[in-house]
Amino acid sequence: MDRMAEVKTEKRLRCIVSGIVQGVGFRPFVYRLAKEAGFRGFIRNTSSGVCIEVQSVDLSKLDHFCRDLQEQAPPLAKISSVEIEEITPSSGRDFVIVSSDGEGAVQTLVAPDIAVCEDCRTELLDPFDRRYGYAFINCTNCGPRYTIVERIPYDRPHTSMKHFAMCGDCDREYHDPMNRRFHAQPNACPVCGPSLQMLDAEGKVITCSDPVGYAIGMLNESRIVAVKGVGGFHLAVNAFDDDAVRRLRQRKRREEKPFAVMVRDVETAERLCMINDVERQALCLPEAPVVLLKKKDEALLSGGIAPGNDRLGIMLPYTPLHVLMMERGPSVLVMTSANCSDEPIVTENDEAVSRLRDIADCYLVHNRPVYLRCDDSVTVCLAGKLRQIRRSRGFVPAPVTLSSGGATVFATGAEIKNTVCLLKGSGAILSQHIGDLKNYEAYSHFRKVADHLQHIFQASSELLVCDMHPAYLSTLWAQEQKRLPLLQVQHHHAHMAACLAENHCDEPAIGIILDGTGYGTDGTSWGGEVLIGDAAEVFRFASFEPVPLPGGDAAVFHPWKVAVGYIYHCFGTLPELDFMKDKDISGIAQILEKGINSPLTSSCGRLFDAVAGITGLRDEISYEGQAAVELMHAAGVLEGEPYSWEIVPSGGDRWLLSVSSLVRDIVADVLSGKDISSISGKFHITIVDLLYSVIKKAVAFSGTRKVVLSGGVFQNALLFEGLVGKLEKEGYTVLAHAEVPCNDGGISLGQAVIGREYLKGKYKGVI
Repeated sequence: MDRMAEVKTEKRLRCIVSGIVQGVGFRPFVYRLAKEAGFRGFIRNTSSGVCIEVQSVDLSKLDHFCRDLQEQAPPLAKISSVEIEEITPSSGRDFVIVSSDGEGAVQTLVAPDIAVCEDCRTELLDPFDRRYGYAFINCTNCGPRYTIVERIPYDRPHTSMKHFAMCGDCDREYHDPMNRRFHAQPNACPVCGPSLQMLDAEGKVITCSDPVGYAIGMLNESRIVAVKGVGGFHLAVNAFDDDAVRRLRQRKRREEKPFAVMVRDVETAERLCMINDVERQALCLPEAPVVLLKKKDEALLSGGIAPGNDRLGIMLPYTPLHVLMMERGPSVLVMTSANCSDEPIVTENDEAVSRLRDIADCYLVHNRPVYLRCDDSVTVCLAGKLRQIRRSRGFVPAPVTLSSGGATVFATGAEIKNTVCLLKGSGAILSQHIGDLKNYEAYSHFRKVADHLQHIFQASSELLVCDMHPAYLSTLWAQEQKRLPLLQVQHHHAHMAACLAENHCDEPAIGIILDGTGYGTDGTSWGGEVLIGDAAEVFRFASFEPVPLPGGDAAVFHPWKVAVGYIYHCFGTLPELDFMKDKDISGIAQILEKGINSPLTSSCGRLFDAVAGITGLRDEISYEGQAAVELMHAAGVLEGEPYSWEIVPSGGDRWLLSVSSLVRDIVADVLSGKDISSISGKFHITIVDLLYSVIKKAVAFSGTRKVVLSGGVFQNALLFEGLVGKLEKEGYTVLAHAEVPCNDGGISLGQAVIGREYLKGKYKGVI
């Protein structure tokens, strides 16, 4: 009878934990908690997350367990929800880990690829450890995840490690719940795991006992080495070697766009750049992003790494292979994505030899397949917070948490800096950076990622959302998917909705949306917009004055042509300026006069291009945004008196931000011989003042004091920090991006969020 009474007093709880809880040491963490408490029950991975059942007569221990489950979870675990219910007690004398259950709808998430942890790094460099010098060392706290996963649950047979059978030692670690490699799916050692190999320029195997040493020797001889990493290949050269850097630029056809570099340690980074506390923490994050840092001493590295740029993109070694290379080779290596200009990063050995044949001198490869290509993430610290420029490896596919759940929606993003986004529950799963959909390889990558993201999370979307630009490949792909209803949304509305969603703001706000281009509801090119509203609808309260763009989109890479368009619009004639010498000004003037191929644009990005052209700073550019970047660097700081500007009525409570007087003042300064630094500083101050003034008008009109800042122009540190500082000083609530890029890399999130409003019957778009 006493025994029966004891059974009746027992309590059994079932806990369903969702989020990033597979492959991050969550099961051994729970196992240890349960064993220490003396619980009976089990834990297993499921398609919905992790299922835990715990049973005990000690009710206080059960309460503590439920609390510790969330408060003491492993650092890489990201718990999105915990559902707890009391169930009928059952038999069983111990707490066990049971096999994964792959049945049912997928609710769990996959962890991003994480940098090698300190424990593994210590073993890697320990001559007495069995994994000494092993380039694929990992544990549950680090290593590849997303790039090696075919489907979930995240178990070895569903990853690219299925090709490697574990040896006895690795198998014992893998099945020991008290070992930090318990169910570490990429677990391996030199006996049983992936291995390195050197290939020559033709792809033939180079027989050598030390591939890393061979690669270092090639780097020291000014050679270009293609190195296979987690999400694809890098092209590496010695960052101190001018000839090697110049040769890399020539072969890669990347004339001036900055290269990222990998440094041995934080101390090396501090010798090269000025680093604040936020930036130092960012460099050491397990996500290991590239961090854009202010240069300290340009003379230390090759001047060809980041020409015309006052920042240097720096990352620390994040794979064991990187650690080995940095320990034995130069303390700073250029590590740039292995591709030709505008193409996706190369992922596999045969592909590398084929596509990089005219670039690389040799290849440091391995035989672990990369299922999903994934570029390095790029970040920058602005206004005291780390902000994404390119969200990719290390952060994807960790979800951006939304303020509420809703229908499952899939969005296809923009044309450049493309990402796709899956809304599922209260999480927004953005893809890695896909790139610019300008060629077959990039578009093929887009289609693969779109299919994989929906497949791996078994998404049954209710709506497909895309941009309204009729020629975007992401739009054309969406239109081909006949199985789902389709919504096309305006580009800048999506920018605003993305920022509102990231900041958990469901209330109306004033949106300052500044970028290079976006298809407007009137068929013209927008890009300097003041919107008031939310994800359901916005009112186009104001915009920059529309100006003709001679040659259309092709003028983007010719700032002098953009400048001629602005001068012609503002003067009606073309005063003689130095930048016009040796240019076909008469031809441009004719197409402007006749209105041939000169579409109107309200783009703030084009205004920056025009100023760079007028001042003679840039006639041509070799990468998107180059003129604006160099114009910002020319200013250095915000100082000087602003130029004149006007905000003029446009009818129906709408306003135009006139640029005519601004351009005329700049031309006058150029003709009087003012230096570019002074002109750029005054120009930046003028834009800050102009935006602040139109925000005050929007506040008076709408009553809200919440201000959204979005669009690629806000990557400009002077403009962003200047405007944020002024707004916050006056008590405005500023909503800006941090988790997703302010550029077109965040568009897909905004599209998807707008899609949910459409399904609720609330969508009205831009009015």
